[in-house]
Parts: sequence; structure tokens; C-alpha cells
Amino acid sequence: MRQSFIEQVHYIRIPVKDLKLSARWYRDVLGLQLLDTTDERAIIKVNEGHFLLILVPTEDETYAHFTIDHEPEFSIGFTSPELSNFHQHLIDHQVKVEDIKEDNGHAFFHFYDPNGNKLQVHW
Repeated sequence: MRQSFIEQVHYIRIPVKDLKLSARWYRDVLGLQLLDTTDERAIIKVNEGHFLLILVPTEDETYAHFTIDHEPEFSIGFTSPELSNFHQHLIDHQVKVEDIKEDNGHAFFHFYDPNGNKLQVHW
């Protein structure tokens, strides 16, 4: 098999209801870098890598996650070496967050952005 033409994932687009509020939330609560914002999108950089989150405003009832048996399942997973501290940080900022769970030594939890997009963080 030959090598793929694809080098890496560059960005993921996330639907949001309120672009300005969402851009501030991803910057202020998650601590990510807001690179640029227009009426059509906000570009968020995830640390020093090349990976970007693009927030796209929509009035549609749509999310960056999917469902299995009518239950939301995350599409975007982050990592954090300070999982417990991050969990408490989100609680302190009134973020909808689920309990930390462990699965074969793998700790994770789910949380929701202000638009209802289900996200995961693990370590």
C-alpha cells in the first residue's frame, strides 16, 4: 500500500449558536488561543500544534457530536495531563460536566460547550 496523500487533520468545524459568546468561552474557559474572528467564523488554535477549531455560526439545531440509540456521543476528544484540575476548573465555571470515569486505567470525562456540543477529555 502506498503512503496516504493526507498528512494530518488541520481543523474541525464546530456549529455554534452565538459566535462571539462561543469564541470567548473557548478562549477564556478552555484557555485556547483565539486567532481570528469574523461574522462567518472564529478560528481557535489548540496549543502549539497545527490543529485548529473553527467555530461556525448556525441557527440550525445541529451539533459537533452524533447519537447512538438517541444518546449523544462525542466526536472531539482532547487530552489533559491535569484531568482532575481541569474537571474542577470547568465546574467552577458552571460548565455542564459529567463525572470522571476510568476504563482500564484510562481516565476521562465528558463536558458540553455553551451550544450543547458534547466533548471529551482524557488522560
